[in-house]
Amino acid sequence: MPKHCFHYYYCCLEIFIMAKFVQGLKTAIIEGDVVGGTCVNRGCVPSKALLAVSGRMRELRDEHHMKSLGLQVSSSGYDRQAVADHANNLATKIRSNLTNSMKALGVDILTGFGTIVGKQKVRYGKVGFPDKEITARNIIIATGSVPFVPKGIEVDGKTVFTSDHALKLESVPDWIAIVGSGYIGLEFSDVYTALGSEVTFVEALDQLMPGFDPEIAKLAQRILINPRNIDYHTGVFASKITPAKDGKPVLIELIDAKTKEHKETLEVDAALIATGRAPFTRGLGLENINVVTQRGFIPVDERMQVMDADGNVVPNLYCIGDANGKLMLAHAASAQGISVVEQISGRDHILNHLSIPAACFTHPEISMVGLTEPQAREKADKEGFEISVVKTSFKANTKALAENEGDGLAKVLLFSACYVVSKVQMFANICS
Repeated sequence: MPKHCFHYYYCCLEIFIMAKFVQGLKTAIIEGDVVGGTCVNRGCVPSKALLAVSGRMRELRDEHHMKSLGLQVSSSGYDRQAVADHANNLATKIRSNLTNSMKALGVDILTGFGTIVGKQKVRYGKVGFPDKEITARNIIIATGSVPFVPKGIEVDGKTVFTSDHALKLESVPDWIAIVGSGYIGLEFSDVYTALGSEVTFVEALDQLMPGFDPEIAKLAQRILINPRNIDYHTGVFASKITPAKDGKPVLIELIDAKTKEHKETLEVDAALIATGRAPFTRGLGLENINVVTQRGFIPVDERMQVMDADGNVVPNLYCIGDANGKLMLAHAASAQGISVVEQISGRDHILNHLSIPAACFTHPEISMVGLTEPQAREKADKEGFEISVVKTSFKANTKALAENEGDGLAKVLLFSACYVVSKVQMFANICS
């Protein structure tokens, strides 16, 4: 009987190292799919493999940039299947390494879908037919998320698909519409345009990249959108998307986001649905412990302790990662997990989510940590202090200039009274 049960974990080996060696806790993981979850198999890892290819393609095809460095490239091309295999092989390798590392640490890997059947008790096995049971002093729910597909969109996995399908790179369409211009949509636009596709963004809000700092989003549009084979529609919903069939193209019906009136119908070769992710929390048996999800997310307090329907902490039960909705990033889940292990080991720890960075691995990249400028100014107005903004151009950075990559900006927001919200958003390569 393990002292501590980790329910479906992904991409956070350091948590197991900490639990096993630093804290001496006996640990088990219940995995219903494959080890590594979204990050390793359908997210961070394979997407970075594709982005590595798109970065090389951009360099090879930028004749002016190459000549400025004194280089000559006669031709460039790619093998789609080989590129797809590169992404798949990387995911397989990382998944294998992760599995072997956990086994070496003495972590028990239990295969099956887990359901909480009572306090400190989990039943697992085939979906709907769990036939094994395990008890643990502490349980951590880390079931992650799945792509969110809005109503009216029919996904066939071939011509209308989510990021899960796109990472397999089964085709490179001549013209692809990307619904959503956040991190996922922006990164895939980088991949597809580098491989020769024409891209059309469909964004429900009034501007592209709505989650980014507005100044950075404006610069990103100038560098990552305008010079490339990309057009866009903002302030519109894709109310209905029909996959290609019988020789007909993919049909995307656009309606005005405010008036809901029909605006136009796009005809494209494919559509990628990049409208965010939804927590994977169904079937976990939360009703057995009086826990009610909020918009699908499991409610937690600042220590990642699960809260029941009456607002009380459920003893010895934690939820980390996408399933709690605090910050849907793999390394946020990792930080939350480490924080939970600290608490389980008797050391109170509260994670500051503003200290967790985020990045969009386009070419050039965008990275950030903390508040955007509008968020910082709103906070300053409410709490009665001022902020200062410090910016510097990458045109003043020697390493950036050495690579002929001077387009970019570093931006820091400072709160008065020695209260600093670290905020950096960068373009081009990170410079030492």
